[in-house]
Amino acid sequence: MSAETLRAKIREIPDFPKPGILFYDITTLLKDAAAYREAIGLMLEPYRDAKIDVVVGMESRGFIFSAPMAYELEAGLVPVRKLGKLPAETLSVEYALEYGSNTLEIHRDSIQSGQRVLIVDDLLATGGTVKGTIELVERLKGDIAGLAFLVELDFLHGRERLDGRRVTSVIRY
Repeated sequence: MSAETLRAKIREIPDFPKPGILFYDITTLLKDAAAYREAIGLMLEPYRDAKIDVVVGMESRGFIFSAPMAYELEAGLVPVRKLGKLPAETLSVEYALEYGSNTLEIHRDSIQSGQRVLIVDDLLATGGTVKGTIELVERLKGDIAGLAFLVELDFLHGRERLDGRRVTSVIRY
C-alpha cells in the first residue's frame, strides 16, 4: 500500500473546528486494519536501525501511533500530556497552537540523560506542539533521533521551524 493509497483513506472535513480550517480526519484510515498497519510500518521504516530507547507520543492522537511504534522498536513509551493529566512530578512548557496556546507536561523521570528519543504525532502543522515537546525532551537531556508524523501540512511550513532536525512524514499535503 502506498502513501497515496493511505492518503485516499483520510476524510477531509471543511470548516472544522472553525470556519476556514480543512480538517484531515484520520479515523477513516485507522478503522481499516491494513491501512493502519501500513501507516505504522511506513512511519517506522526510517527508524528501524536508529537504536531508539524511548518513543515519545504527544496527546492524544500521537498515542495511536507511538504505542505500536515503541512496541516494534522494543523501546519504552513516554506520553506527553496536557496540563494536569500526569500524576507524578512534571516539567511543563507552554506552546502556540494554530488557534491559541496550550501547555504540555512530561514526567521528570521519564527520560534519562543520553537516551535516544523518537517523537511521534499524527500531524505536523505549524510545529508548535512538537517544538514544545522537543523542549521538554531536551530539558531532560534526551537525544532526539527524529520526529515522525503520519501527515505533514507542507503549506504551514512546520518543518522549517524545527531547526533542521530529522523529520519524516508519510503523507504530505
